[in-house]
Amino acid sequence: MTHTTDDLVRLLDGRRVCVLTGAGISTDSGIPDYRGPLTRAKARNPIQHRAFVTDPATRARYWARSALGWPRFRDFAPNAAHHAFAALERAGRLTGLLTQNVDRLHGKAGSRDVIELHGALHEARCLACGALEDRDALQARLLALNPGADARAHSLAPDGDAEVDLAATAGFVVPACEACGGVLKPDVVFFGDNVPKPRVEEAFARLDAADALLVAGSSLAVFSGYRFVLRAAARGIPVAIVNLGESRGDEHAAVRVDAPAGEVLPALAAALG
Repeated sequence: MTHTTDDLVRLLDGRRVCVLTGAGISTDSGIPDYRGPLTRAKARNPIQHRAFVTDPATRARYWARSALGWPRFRDFAPNAAHHAFAALERAGRLTGLLTQNVDRLHGKAGSRDVIELHGALHEARCLACGALEDRDALQARLLALNPGADARAHSLAPDGDAEVDLAATAGFVVPACEACGGVLKPDVVFFGDNVPKPRVEEAFARLDAADALLVAGSSLAVFSGYRFVLRAAARGIPVAIVNLGESRGDEHAAVRVDAPAGEVLPALAAALG
């Protein structure tokens, strides 16, 4: 059963809301998602944490693709859905915004109280010493070691790297940490890795302080997001879901709106603000 935006407004009116967002709210900005109506049928093998950490060839392929995808990914702009959440935050309607996205578009739209569950692509972290490096600075080093690496034919992938012929990544040179010579990894949670426990605990605290949970643009296929729906259901916190197509959490939803986030959320913000 699906509901309308008016049903969503009625559920959330007068309640403080914890928000959980996924890739579906960034598609209107031009970023592909993993499991939307147009992409869920396309097979993808996203980078796995263990492979990245243990295999130099996997790291080289990742950074070769990232060198192509990063400039475009960095320059994406927030859309109406991101701005709607920023407006709800300014109106004091949110206990926090949890996002599974690594694109920083919530921050660009003006949201300040954001927990990036999976991190963000805007920094790289050394696996040895923990030093952080700005992604633009790393991009300059990547291209200095691999001239022309940003000029190959490619298509953008959901996680900010690029789809490119594997042969084109052969011989790619990966820079080391400038502080200690260690291995650099984007400061994100890859598949097969875990969201840091303190981050999860802080996110649970934002949910526990809320009167409702609003999930927007997520199929909830990944447990790192689905766990918040389970927590809300266990604590009697009503759940609302705005998503194109089915989600893993639909059985727990008091309201489920099957519509684009960019249409629903601005109307919600206008009604509640």
